[in-house]
Amino acid sequence: MIEKLSAATVRHRHVVLTLGLLLVGVNAAAPESASAVGQRLLFLLSLTALVLAAVVMGVRPASFVVQPQIPAFATPGPAWTVFFALGYLGPASAHIGALLRASRQGTLSTFDVVLGVLWVLLAALMVTWAWRGHGVRLHPSGVRQTWPLGSLTVPWEAMLAPQVPPVNNRRPWLPMRITEPELVRGRGIPRSRRALRTDVVDPGFLASAIGHYVAHPEHRAAIGSHAEYERLRVELPARG
Repeated sequence: MIEKLSAATVRHRHVVLTLGLLLVGVNAAAPESASAVGQRLLFLLSLTALVLAAVVMGVRPASFVVQPQIPAFATPGPAWTVFFALGYLGPASAHIGALLRASRQGTLSTFDVVLGVLWVLLAALMVTWAWRGHGVRLHPSGVRQTWPLGSLTVPWEAMLAPQVPPVNNRRPWLPMRITEPELVRGRGIPRSRRALRTDVVDPGFLASAIGHYVAHPEHRAAIGSHAEYERLRVELPARG
């Protein structure tokens, strides 16, 4: 049940986030009398979203999302970021609505403006993270990891096959075995140059897939196609 909820949230995250933004915008622009009711509703929705974020945070499927237009095999976008963003939008809407009403009444201070800008920037960062579904991608040229403030790209020839962790491993990072660090390219604020996040994918599945393409360079060019993904699923050992 939890896995299905997580998968559905990831698949429809753009619709969910758009509806959340519309609701937040309507509440922020509403007059004070109507806003009080909207704020109670948003509080309940925000609380529910935060609870759901905690529930789905541990879901780590042994699968990729096939992206032939890039081309790449991508880890599923983290569903918990969608719920977390929705949970944050509720109080953000209440705060922004209060600022708009203070502006109309002429009681808005500089501190209020600065605080409002920070709320909006943080909300934009969270929604962008949830919208784009940052994570790990396998490309024909190598492995790429992205997050809201940067990215890391490691060519296939710059790494060895990672060690496959045991089934009960719950660490959120998969250590990489980089042999040619001068080929590694990082942009923005670095998160980790020697580990891949596995909070949204089964670490053994990810390690096995990377190890397969390290050992079989003849299959790299087909990464991103549905046919290659089906072939890869047959080749990889089952995780149980």
